[in-house]
Amino acid sequence: MNALIAAPRPATVPNSLLACPFGNDRPAGFSKPFLPESLARIRGLFFLSNREQRLLNQIRGHGYLYLMGLAEAVIVPLTDDRAGPRGATHIRLFNHFREEIAERLGTDCEVIGPAEDIAAHIAGRDPLAASLTSLAFGWMSQRHYAESVRDDASLYPHFKSLLQHRWMEVMQHDARRRAIAEGFAAARDGDALAAAIGDYLQICSFLDGKLKQQTVFDLATFERAAGRALNGEDRADFLRVQHQAMRWSFIGSGLSHPTMRAMLEKMSPAGADAAATTTLSFC
Repeated sequence: MNALIAAPRPATVPNSLLACPFGNDRPAGFSKPFLPESLARIRGLFFLSNREQRLLNQIRGHGYLYLMGLAEAVIVPLTDDRAGPRGATHIRLFNHFREEIAERLGTDCEVIGPAEDIAAHIAGRDPLAASLTSLAFGWMSQRHYAESVRDDASLYPHFKSLLQHRWMEVMQHDARRRAIAEGFAAARDGDALAAAIGDYLQICSFLDGKLKQQTVFDLATFERAAGRALNGEDRADFLRVQHQAMRWSFIGSGLSHPTMRAMLEKMSPAGADAAATTTLSFC
């Protein structure tokens, strides 16, 4: 399993989050889902039993923490060199939860990477495109919590608490990250801005390929944890539905965020139209 960077615990990290995430109710901890159905999109996989659907939800929860931590570790520092300590806070918390999940699943949870390769690909793109990617990840995490996680009483409380604290921290730094993107855009003409948006959409396409690979990894993890292999149409349906779920979670929900749409429209109406067309693939 690829390991993300761990760092000393900052003083601002709530002690309750750094305690065992399943607390004293560990036996009951895996009786609840981690992700809301709007992100997990598991209920339509009718060939899975209720227990297997819950198991897959928890595997997806592990992947969610990894991918959000990956965004903090890889994408944010490309356009914000002061993000490191904040990212390290999240990465430490995410790793702590992921380790507990993997322990309870009784199997390794394979993840995409290495992080250096993903960072190198994005670093080779237009800085404005990388900055838009950073903003998208922040806005999508805000959207996930506000629209899907916060009011869902069926989710495991400690997982919700972790996402709440991430939501609060991302909100605190949103204005500065937006100012960074606007600074990159300030001296450019319309054609250059449209080209930068096109580069951002290319990053989305690159990340989509990584998400497709993560779907394959999640299937393998599920089969090991569930003790059975999927075949034929069930396997194909699993990969199709889960890839699309991740496409929405990690690309579409940021690309279609109202603030992102407004920013792209202000930069370049043509670029915004291209982004709106691309968004349809990730819903």
